[in-house]
Amino acid sequence: MHSVDENEDVLVNVSGGIGYLTLNRPKAINSLTHHMVGALEKALTAWEKDDAVSAVVVSGAGDRGLCAGGDVVAIYHSAKAGGAEARQFWHDEYLLNAYIGRYPKPYVAVMNGITMGGGVGISAHGSVRVVTETTKMAMPEVGIGFIPDVGGTFILSRAPGLLGLHAALTGAPFSGADAIAMGFADHFVPHDSLAAFTETIETHGVEAALAAHAQEPPPSNLLQQREWIDRCYAGETVADIVAALREHGTGTAAAEAADLIASRSPIALSVTLAAVRRAVSLQSLEDVLRQEFRTSCASLRSHDLIEGIRAQLIDKDRNPMWSPSSMDAVTAADVDAYFAPADPDLEFDQH
Repeated sequence: MHSVDENEDVLVNVSGGIGYLTLNRPKAINSLTHHMVGALEKALTAWEKDDAVSAVVVSGAGDRGLCAGGDVVAIYHSAKAGGAEARQFWHDEYLLNAYIGRYPKPYVAVMNGITMGGGVGISAHGSVRVVTETTKMAMPEVGIGFIPDVGGTFILSRAPGLLGLHAALTGAPFSGADAIAMGFADHFVPHDSLAAFTETIETHGVEAALAAHAQEPPPSNLLQQREWIDRCYAGETVADIVAALREHGTGTAAAEAADLIASRSPIALSVTLAAVRRAVSLQSLEDVLRQEFRTSCASLRSHDLIEGIRAQLIDKDRNPMWSPSSMDAVTAADVDAYFAPADPDLEFDQH
């Protein structure tokens, strides 16, 4: 048993042959910092070679969620100062996401409560992905002028029908049941059973714990809406998609989606649409992460990332002034520029 420093942002300990990683910034809903990414990578690397550790369990401290995402206020300050720190953060974060995706031991991610953005990156690529009735998942990046990342577009592009585009372009939260339906998670364990679930992992192993505590998930609300989602999101451009959604009339779920999309960054929406579509033909999580590193680095040079974070989290006026200000003003060249190779590009050295 390792000693645990309660002041640490990531609590690392081993008990009963299980390695526990607990994100420990509950006041910030365990938002990921660069330091935390390093701590997770260091522990996972050590445990991969340690025969005394048979599986890993990742969870978040407090009762609000696993992780609300990356520390975007830090990204805001970095972007204003040239972006070097943000680029290094994403570089290390995406390498961690890829490592989790190929981790050789059971990697049990407890996606309880709010699990968004960077929180999805450290959980949804694991081998055993658990949600509860409290799970509130999202890839909300377009709301701050950013593009879904952390391997999110890999999963979004492979979701049934066009559910992934709906989640990506609205940035709206979805349930644990939706997460399973969309390929972000595998197992539904009631919130009240989580303590017993992890206890059973220690005493009898991961498979026995799932057999004892996982239940049939509730029906997926999004899956039930696939008919109109698949039809509307087949449009060639974001403007086409919004127009198709508007045809459903006011007060409908489609109209709500249109209103959400209309509030997002036009350039981020256009790039996100292209990113999810391009990810369909990329073969591996690593290939998609490399593409995402390019779109993230390009976002750092954009007006909208700084402006989006300012409006949501700095001044909190919720009134971003996007540039370009409309979908019509976004050109194909604007979008293509986001996919140019980063300098340097993201490269993967296998552990």
